[in-house]
Amino acid sequence: MKIRSWIFLFFTTLLIGIVSAITVGLILKFPEDSSALEVLLYIFGLIGFGALFSVFSQMGFFAYLTVHRFGLGIFKSHRLWNGVQLVLIAVVLFDLFYLRYTSFHNEGDSLVNYILIPLAILAYGLIIAYVKVKQTTSVAFIPTLFFITVVTILEWVPVLKENNTLSLWMGFVPIMLCNTYQILMLHRLLQTNQSKSSKQTKPTAL
Repeated sequence: MKIRSWIFLFFTTLLIGIVSAITVGLILKFPEDSSALEVLLYIFGLIGFGALFSVFSQMGFFAYLTVHRFGLGIFKSHRLWNGVQLVLIAVVLFDLFYLRYTSFHNEGDSLVNYILIPLAILAYGLIIAYVKVKQTTSVAFIPTLFFITVVTILEWVPVLKENNTLSLWMGFVPIMLCNTYQILMLHRLLQTNQSKSSKQTKPTAL
């Protein structure tokens, strides 16, 4: 990826993280009885929160691209590497359910509350992976699903430990939107670079 494309991806992803954090923060906890200065300070706090998780998202994205290349190099085939990723997806989704349940479950709590989040993330990941395949090739399905599920959950861990509803959503929405944007933009940016340097226009796997 060329520097210009990376800069574009960085700042647009940063903007998505900031806007989504402000939106979620104001919807879930609007400071109604606060002064204008307090509201402004609250918004500045949301901006910092969104920017932070945007950077987490971008670090995770480029880390996964590196791991993905190493995985292909080690296992020598997409099929075997995809099998490993499917196992990791299952393990991480189960851990998300199990660890939250054992850490935060109180008597009388419904089991559904702990199952719903992993299932929702999996469903969303399947949708984004399908969209990615429609835009590129079938090879991109498992890597996209892995990134949207496993990497998102790992980036979400710092706020998962708090089990605070406001923090959970303010962390989850920016991370998920930033990850979705990056994975769906990557092949477009690479395709643009390729078209400028050669006649090759075939979509990349990621």
